[in-house]
Amino acid sequence: MLSSILKANSRKLIFENSPRVFFISFMYVLFVTVVAWLCVRLPGNINAQDIYDRLASGEMLGLGVIYTNFRPVGVFLAIILLMIQPILDAGFVSYCMKISRKQSTEFKDLFNGFIFFLKVLSIFLLTSLYIFLWSLLLFIPGIVASYRYRQAYYILFDDPEKGAIQCINESKLLMNGKKLELFILDMTFLGWYVIDYIVFLLMPLPFTFPILSIWISPYVGITRAGFYESLVEDVAV
Repeated sequence: MLSSILKANSRKLIFENSPRVFFISFMYVLFVTVVAWLCVRLPGNINAQDIYDRLASGEMLGLGVIYTNFRPVGVFLAIILLMIQPILDAGFVSYCMKISRKQSTEFKDLFNGFIFFLKVLSIFLLTSLYIFLWSLLLFIPGIVASYRYRQAYYILFDDPEKGAIQCINESKLLMNGKKLELFILDMTFLGWYVIDYIVFLLMPLPFTFPILSIWISPYVGITRAGFYESLVEDVAV
């Protein structure tokens, strides 16, 4: 019931904020797509496409062949680009929070993650490390851990004075007994992701674009922001 209510409210807010919300979503998806594209194709980066093509043709590549494709400058540029991804994600979280709370929004909200660059990056790196360590035990503990830290960005934007560790710890408290609810909510979007991926594969462009994500990103983002609000309300009661 909670999932259906949150999703219905999300659709209502999207149409109340259209067409601006679709423009912001398009820019977010575009930035993320370009960053991912550059990570493997930027001049000086690892020649991932060559390795992929050779593996696809059935060629067996040794470690020596793969090692020769690494270039220090390219690896450095790829790391910088990968650091931008969580910053953009955090900015979109901030934007969706504002819509969920019926606050005024601007295009620059998409870049709010850069205002708290170090904190956002710290949250991303620490939670990634924790999830990786839990995954060493078994696959399921890693999934559980990923849901444990899902509210950290929301907590940061709610109170920017809080540090990364505090946001992570408070996320753990908020998600206590709520992880299954959020997992079920995520599963209700699975069909959309499958359709988006199929459309993405069928696009005949040299630079393919996940066009359905323009709708899916705000739909999922605002719904998750609403879930966070429900968690906060439960704690306040």
